Amino acid sequence: MEPEPDSPAYSFLPVILLLLSPSLETLLGILGIIFLLACSALISGSEVAFFSLTPNDFERLEQENGKNSQRILALKDKPRRLLATILISNNFINIAIVILSEFVLMRIIPPDTFEQWAAHITNLWGQPEPSRVAYWSWLISFLITIVGVTFLLVLFGEVAPKVYAKINNLRLAKVMARPITFLLNLLGPLNNALVNTTRIIERRLATTAPGGSLASREDIDEAIELTVSQEKDAAQDVDILKSIVKFGEVTVKQIMSSRVDVVAVDFRIDYHELLKVVQESGYSRIPVYENDFDNVTGILYVKDLLGHLNEGNDFEWQQLIHTDVYYVPEAKKINDLLKEFQKEHLHLAIVVDEYGGSSGIVTLEDIMEEIIGEIKDEFDDELEVVFKKIDDYNYLFEGKTLLNDVCRIVGIDTNTFDEAKGEADSMAGLILELTGVIPKPDTEIPYNQFRFKIVSVSRRRIEQILFMLPKP
Repeated sequence: MEPEPDSPAYSFLPVILLLLSPSLETLLGILGIIFLLACSALISGSEVAFFSLTPNDFERLEQENGKNSQRILALKDKPRRLLATILISNNFINIAIVILSEFVLMRIIPPDTFEQWAAHITNLWGQPEPSRVAYWSWLISFLITIVGVTFLLVLFGEVAPKVYAKINNLRLAKVMARPITFLLNLLGPLNNALVNTTRIIERRLATTAPGGSLASREDIDEAIELTVSQEKDAAQDVDILKSIVKFGEVTVKQIMSSRVDVVAVDFRIDYHELLKVVQESGYSRIPVYENDFDNVTGILYVKDLLGHLNEGNDFEWQQLIHTDVYYVPEAKKINDLLKEFQKEHLHLAIVVDEYGGSSGIVTLEDIMEEIIGEIKDEFDDELEVVFKKIDDYNYLFEGKTLLNDVCRIVGIDTNTFDEAKGEADSMAGLILELTGVIPKPDTEIPYNQFRFKIVSVSRRRIEQILFMLPKP
């Protein structure tokens, strides 16, 4: 029995026929919706992927040194612009999906079909009026478009990709690093407008919120000086509090002992020579290497030698070496390293550079000194930082002296040379960044209001530098 022409079943027949044999325009529209949904899924997943990467993930990316790894690290330094790019791109794609869905819906279901459905619904309340039929026709079209598109966007464009991205964040971040970088450059003006507007709103909220403010590290340092420095003999307390504030920003490279200053032994040396090195160095832990310091094979604990002091020169001291060497990259933050030292019950780690070579060592004492200052015990005969104070405005430093130590000694902010130092951490490295060559003795190099005078150099390194502060 065939349905009557004005029955609801009859009105579905054109829809079914169009779905079974869609036109070219309808087919292209459906394919476009599927493509845009895939783009929306990738963009939405990228938000979770990029912002859920851990410090360990970033360290792994730094060691990989691939193109996508470098792109991810570059995007990490622009979190506001990255988020703005993802949000703007996702909104454009979602708007395109809604518009295209409306077009496809109109091609599959003609307007008179909606009117027939509306007439059947209004028949339930008596004779259908034209205004009521028009209202229900619009409402049915709206509900089908909005509810259907919302369901597709939420399920396939938001929930599913974000669940996947949470589990496979690093893999998805590598896949999307290039497209997101392209979109970030393409949407540059919109990004800047959104980011700048956000910053203006943040500043307004910070000034209007009761008791609330977005304090920078400089503001915190100033607050520490205003409150603590009023107390008697508070200089050390001020330094400790400032060190705590910046503790999470300091990297291993900034506090480590470079390889030229590390006391280490070759595992082939005889026992008496080893004892001589131990006595002269005074260290409790000594790295042991094979051939050169790039191949550290273990750590010798000096306390393990106490029971063998009377052994002959043929004593096989190598059996006392601890082979569980702990390696850390130069870029690791010292607050993370401190947690790992506590968890693993360690006091020393070998620092490796981006090429896998050993660049030095870092100890638990180095980390603690970054907070409370230099730690000296009864065996320390000389200052760790060798310098000579000529007067209040002139200091003589060794070229290998770390910039952090220089700033601390002369009393200036540790960020003073950040714009010029590049990858350098020592005074000699800063001079090389400023000049590009090893300068000759008596050469003076200006930097802002400061001046550096080269006192002595060797063929391979800058030995001594006179640091001149500006006079009032």
